[in-house]
Amino acid sequence: MTATPSQRYGPDGASRREREARTERGRRGSGRTAGTTLLTALLPALLPVVLAAAFAGSGGAGGTRRWFGGRAENGRAEAQAAKDAAAEAFYELDMAQRDLEISIETITAVDSSPAARKVAEDFAALGRRIDEASGQYIAAVDAYDLDRDDLEASAAARARTDLTKAKDELGRAKSDLDRFRGRLGPLLDKAETQLARLAPAVERARQTLLAASNALDAVRASGLRADDLAARLAVLGPELTKLNQGAGQHGVAETIQRADRVLRDAQAVRAEAERLPERAAEIDRRLVSLRTRAQALTTRAGKVEPILSELRRRFSAACWQDLQPVPEQAVQTVRQAEEKLREAQRARDDQRWPDATALLGTVRALLNSTDEAVSAAGDRLQRLNAVQKDPRREAERTRFAIRDAQRLAMAGRSTPDPRHAGPLDAAVTRLERALASLEGRHPDYWHFLTETEDVRKVVARVVDAIREERGGG
Repeated sequence: MTATPSQRYGPDGASRREREARTERGRRGSGRTAGTTLLTALLPALLPVVLAAAFAGSGGAGGTRRWFGGRAENGRAEAQAAKDAAAEAFYELDMAQRDLEISIETITAVDSSPAARKVAEDFAALGRRIDEASGQYIAAVDAYDLDRDDLEASAAARARTDLTKAKDELGRAKSDLDRFRGRLGPLLDKAETQLARLAPAVERARQTLLAASNALDAVRASGLRADDLAARLAVLGPELTKLNQGAGQHGVAETIQRADRVLRDAQAVRAEAERLPERAAEIDRRLVSLRTRAQALTTRAGKVEPILSELRRRFSAACWQDLQPVPEQAVQTVRQAEEKLREAQRARDDQRWPDATALLGTVRALLNSTDEAVSAAGDRLQRLNAVQKDPRREAERTRFAIRDAQRLAMAGRSTPDPRHAGPLDAAVTRLERALASLEGRHPDYWHFLTETEDVRKVVARVVDAIREERGGG
């Protein structure tokens, strides 16, 4: 049977509970002395020796014992047999109760659920029932002295009857105890599983905390302060103290939960400490890379103005007006990115790693937006040059997408679904209008490009809807 954390053992190997049970058994004897209790316990074993000595001395002077023959001796023997049987029943009940008490302690030490509390209450009630049966047995034993020379047959008969009743009552109490034990299976299994987890969980937490401390020491030895990690590790100190105090003070379930929590936190600290040198090196690399990129963008931003000048000279205002702010915005954004880079460098020098990482993320976002704006000017000029040279190529590309969608819409059908035909017919109309807009003196090529691109997006959505419906069917 699994021992509970609250058990403590004395010099004789008996648990505190067992010693208390022995004291209680002695108290139930209604004033019987310790010597009488011991004699009663040893009587079944000593009786054969005493009888042998009596028979052996029957021929000597003063060593004879007066025996009543026949019926009286038979009654004495039957009463003694009833007493022995009752003593055996009492012993079995007592041992079963002690074993079950350990199981109840195991459950209540781990489980505080209503079911566990109900089991403890039921066991207390069953204990009172057992005390009553034990009291009846002790009273019957104390009521008759079966070794008296003048024991009458009627007294032996009453002793046999009372002791038999006591034995039967003890047997019924034992049966009740056995049935109660049968109900404990799930709760006891759960409790023993928790107890089996306790020591390994606490030991893992201790070892992981030690490993985290060693990893932090190694990082500091390399010149990195890691103050935030040291603070997080310091928080775990009181938790370790409570783990060392044990489940007897804080409870099994709470101790296991604390051990799991310390394990997770210590693992996180250790992992971050081991990654810290690499993290510092990565921040250094990013600082260098982003500085180089900022310098390159400054150079590229200076080339936007000549591109805008060519756009203004060759195309209508609608083709380039949205790009007018790009040069000034690029200069401002790069300047802002360079300031954030300086802040990131100071954070890195101070070993404020989260701050440095966040600032580098801001720098990257600023440079990305500047890169897109600067690239947009060159891309615009390239696309406008292409459509000015051959607008039909863009139109054919769009018309092909429309025809492909129309064929898909008609596949397996005699007439198209109106949900698909409507958007496709509208796309044809929009393409024709876009082509017609190029026939003026100052055609808006950028509007033509954006309109054909939007038409292709509409057509692609129709195609996706058709495929999804047919795939679902």
